[in-house]
Amino acid sequence: MVNEKKQRGTFLPSGGNEDTYYKGRGAQFNTSNKFLGQTYVQEHAEGIDDWWEEDETTTYLEENAKSLVNKVDSPDVGMWYSMNPYQGCEHGCIYCYARNAHEYWGYSAGSDFEHKILVKKNAPQLLRKFLSKKDWECKTISLSGNTDCYQPAERKFGITRSLLEVAWEFRQPIGIITKNAGVLRDLDLLKEMAAHNLVMVYVSITTLNEALRRAMEPRTTTALQRLKVVETLSKNGIPMGVMTAPMVPGLNDHEMPQLLKAAKEAGASMAGYTVVRLNGAVKLLFHDWLYKNFPDRADKVWHQIEAAHGGKVNDSEFGRRMRGKGQEADLIGEQFRIHTHRLGLNEEKVRLNTALFRRPGQQMQLF
Repeated sequence: MVNEKKQRGTFLPSGGNEDTYYKGRGAQFNTSNKFLGQTYVQEHAEGIDDWWEEDETTTYLEENAKSLVNKVDSPDVGMWYSMNPYQGCEHGCIYCYARNAHEYWGYSAGSDFEHKILVKKNAPQLLRKFLSKKDWECKTISLSGNTDCYQPAERKFGITRSLLEVAWEFRQPIGIITKNAGVLRDLDLLKEMAAHNLVMVYVSITTLNEALRRAMEPRTTTALQRLKVVETLSKNGIPMGVMTAPMVPGLNDHEMPQLLKAAKEAGASMAGYTVVRLNGAVKLLFHDWLYKNFPDRADKVWHQIEAAHGGKVNDSEFGRRMRGKGQEADLIGEQFRIHTHRLGLNEEKVRLNTALFRRPGQQMQLF
């Protein structure tokens, strides 16, 4: 088991101590960045002035990205291509695998991931350029494969909306996964796209236990609100799915039948799931969070996660990393199969229309 107490002592936020807990945030400290040769830490707050003030506000860092659409090589993710208008996510989900990607930008997977949000202001222009390529053979592009495209930053910048407008202009099919009710603000555009079978939406619902949600996903909308999103979009003709993800043995895995039933009643026709895996720095962050929030059962939960990944808390092997292996993982998988079959979920596979793809102005260029 990780000596997390020692790790926390190394990376505690400035001015904090092991009894400090930052409500409304998932990560309670910044892990070290393996890509950086030097890291500054405050080891003895009483020995120096307050040279490093803890800033709980969110900072938006606008950048001109060089690329946007990424080919997904993983065979177990369920998407061909993805694009992410934002890096980092204010939702603060403690289990999020995308935290590690923040290290590539020179930041920490911990508090930085929630506080420092990179905004790709030129994303719509990049998408237009990508779709205009003559060698693009139309396949569904997913929003987002990494961080939530409808996180709070979308209210300020509206980049996801602009990406959907470009996609609609090109008749480019889009898959969306989100846990934010902000998707409803684009209902008008989503209805137009759905009428031509150009969009489907998955809503991620992890728990119906509001206390657990506030701890595990502190800045997300409630499960009831997410179910309202499923209901509203499905009533407007948009194919809807639900991701019961991730399932954490000993925390929320027992809720899967109830989650699937609620999603079906709200109008979902598709469902998926994953078993939590704690890769990279997420291992340290989740361990710290678990023992602070659930000290009475932390050991049991940690060992159950290990049991779901062959004795480790992470397995990077394609084909089993999302579903796990062993008795714990098998029980979750069997539960999913039984209840999706009982509820009639996943009876038909939704295939978006790629035949309508066009490049605006292409015909005029012939003359």
